Amino acid sequence: MSRKKVLFLIGSPNQTTQMHQIAQLLEDEFDPYFSQLYYDGWQRPFYEFLLKTGGLDKTIVTGAIKAKADKYLAEHGLNNDFEARRFGNTYDLVVCCSDVIVPWPLVRRTKTIFVQEGMTDPLNWWARLIRKLNWMPILAIGTALNGLANCCDIYCVASEGYKEHFAYVGVDRDKLVVTGIPNFDNVEQLRHNNFPHHGYVMVATSDLRETFTPENRPKFIRECVRIAAGRPLLFKLHPNEKMDRAVAEIRANAPADTLIYTDGNTDHMIANCVELITQYSTVVYVGLGLGIPVHSYFDVEDLKRKQPWQNGGTSAQRIAAICRGFSNFEGSGPTFLRQYQTEAYAPSTEADNSLAVQ
Repeated sequence: MSRKKVLFLIGSPNQTTQMHQIAQLLEDEFDPYFSQLYYDGWQRPFYEFLLKTGGLDKTIVTGAIKAKADKYLAEHGLNNDFEARRFGNTYDLVVCCSDVIVPWPLVRRTKTIFVQEGMTDPLNWWARLIRKLNWMPILAIGTALNGLANCCDIYCVASEGYKEHFAYVGVDRDKLVVTGIPNFDNVEQLRHNNFPHHGYVMVATSDLRETFTPENRPKFIRECVRIAAGRPLLFKLHPNEKMDRAVAEIRANAPADTLIYTDGNTDHMIANCVELITQYSTVVYVGLGLGIPVHSYFDVEDLKRKQPWQNGGTSAQRIAAICRGFSNFEGSGPTFLRQYQTEAYAPSTEADNSLAVQ
């Protein structure tokens, strides 16, 4: 009997590492392949137009972020089947890290499972307009409309709060299952790290300007200085930012001894800080999970309701089990979830939720 083949769609470093964790747990039954997110089908001409004209230059589908994903695949010896065109495979399963950009012909003929990456961008007026007019979600230039396509068979999400969020955006409720998400399901273990600094106020920036969102960065930096109130400051810049510009702005508006990192383990930096300032960054959930005071452009109380389930780092195992079970199931995603004892994938006891933010 030939082994099954699964295609993991990847993007940012976080999406790529999450998919790799799931893939490693399926290698006994599946041959895993990976591809950067891409459009196919009737939308492809418009997608190619955006690529050629630079409209997607600061997104995860091209440029430096795609190069980083390609490098990760090469370093780990993983099969890079870019746009599912290099190997000529017929896939038994596709695991998506987004449904904003999807290869529609492949998704329509193949079983598909969506895995939430992390925080979704805010539903601003532009995203709401796109949603109302049923335009292509990619036009939102971000993750705000993840779920609008409702094209996957099963949606694995971070928490009950996000289950409600994705249902509101457009996912059929009976496709949704709470599994937790890799990289954000065991924040307690981050306390054990070798990052050399402690006791600072940390700022994790977002790539607002690079994704066409207006921002007064000098004003934001000065507000961070005010919050720090004389305590040491550490800035960790978003990998998609124009680094020279961002560093110069911090130098001009923050104390001279401010630490600035353009790379490194963000989670370890958060674990060692005394207060966390974010904009629209998923890493706010690391701070919340560790009980650190946080600031965000999002409503913090709403973030607490959406806090990813802390299940001791078992999210990848839960998602892999669903992938394996659904691949062998004759029927729809909702039917599979109804018969597959979904309570096994959701927090059900006080002990299970001992690390969750209440």
